Amino acid sequence: MFTGSETTATVLIVLLAAGILGWGFNRARTYGKLGILAWLQSVVLMTPWLLFFGLFAAGLYINLVGILFLLVVSAGLYIYLGQRLRAEGNDVLLREKAAKMLQARESNGAEMPAEKDSLQEESPETLISLPTLEIVPIPDEDLKAIQGIFGIDTFFATETIPYQEGAIFKGNMRGDPSQIHQRLSESLQEKLGDRYRLFLVESPEGRPVVIVLPSSNDPQPSTLTQKGLAFVLFLATVATTLEAGGLLQGFDFFSSPERYRDALPIAAGIWIILIAHEIGHLVLAQRHNIRLSLPYFIPSWQIASFGALTRFESLLPNRSVLFDISLAGPALGGIVSLLMLVVGLLFSHTGSIFQVPTEFFQGSILVGTLAKVVLGSALETPLVDVHPLAIIGWIGLVINALNLMPAGQLDGGRIIQAIYGRKTARRATIATLIVLAIVALVNPANPIILYWAIVILFLQRGLERPSLNEITEPDDARAALGLLALFLMVATLIPLTPGLAGRLGIGG
Repeated sequence: MFTGSETTATVLIVLLAAGILGWGFNRARTYGKLGILAWLQSVVLMTPWLLFFGLFAAGLYINLVGILFLLVVSAGLYIYLGQRLRAEGNDVLLREKAAKMLQARESNGAEMPAEKDSLQEESPETLISLPTLEIVPIPDEDLKAIQGIFGIDTFFATETIPYQEGAIFKGNMRGDPSQIHQRLSESLQEKLGDRYRLFLVESPEGRPVVIVLPSSNDPQPSTLTQKGLAFVLFLATVATTLEAGGLLQGFDFFSSPERYRDALPIAAGIWIILIAHEIGHLVLAQRHNIRLSLPYFIPSWQIASFGALTRFESLLPNRSVLFDISLAGPALGGIVSLLMLVVGLLFSHTGSIFQVPTEFFQGSILVGTLAKVVLGSALETPLVDVHPLAIIGWIGLVINALNLMPAGQLDGGRIIQAIYGRKTARRATIATLIVLAIVALVNPANPIILYWAIVILFLQRGLERPSLNEITEPDDARAALGLLALFLMVATLIPLTPGLAGRLGIGG
């Protein structure tokens, strides 16, 4: 049986999804076949999640294999529709150019009017995100040197367009994007040293273009003020982890600071998870020769910390590097958290420090299932004695899962951008914020979701700037790992319904 809040949440999600799809179709059909294909891409992305949550709300549970199958099929259909969309787009462009040529010939044999380049209509954020600077045209001698790096065996440039402090080169790519980018970058380095950066990106029409910009636009190291802010946030997070350790043991640390010894073990356990998360990012960043800023820890009164925000202080060579660094943090932090949870459940016995209601384990599909496997019939009693490591591990899983949400520059948002591209990442960010808003309205007693939505909205909603080679997609193994990480995020944050919890034997 559903509670009133569960029924309301289910109805709101279904209505919202139907409204979004209906609104999208109404807009898409005005663009003809191209619009319908783009709309179908959105449907393909949303269908597995709507099916999973709809069945889950009805008390039906899809196992891991079924969910992974749905996600793999969704990803395959999305890629197929994207290929169809690009092919149709090229056909439309050719027909438009032919029509303009005929119109030009009919009007006194005049030359075809200059076509307004859609790249110039795009906002800077769509191509390369840059700080606001005084635009200085690229010197003629540098422009000639840059034009000399192109050739018929790499990228045959057909048009040069001024852009920011550099230039856009349209043309035809001849070969593998990663190899072409490497050859062009090496040629640019030989001619002009370290003064320029070469980006290989996709135009709005789906065709590869080269953008060359001065290296002065590279990400800058953190300023002294920013480092000071990181230190202040670190101290604040130390305080909130001690407060969380005290609250879990029934006292307020700020009212009784002399009891810091009691709060310290739990606080230390949470810090081990936070540090493991950042070490994961740092190790992969060093492997790929990428500089990271200091972590900006976000304190939280409820769960000690929301994790940390970290900026890239180097340009990323490709989307695979973005994926590796983004996944490494929650992967290592999640593994440490999961080990703590399992060890804590194994060490739990009658007389353990914490005594929690059985309903406590209904708050997460993943944690509830693991608890049932380890604790068995103990979850059928009203109260369960658990080891502190189990509580610390659960908190760690929540922290890492929150950072895996597919929004903006969170780890999950970066993973989506790396796998599916910027357009999908932008849509995922909007969808995530909408879902968080609905959950916050349905369950106002839990402010964690509302706080996290505010953090995303004001600090992390923007996408990561494009990599140097934005065209080459990550391989299938990375895509599968990304989908698995997103599934584990959902399984950690979504609670069990009372009906499913009853069938699993969780609850007195």
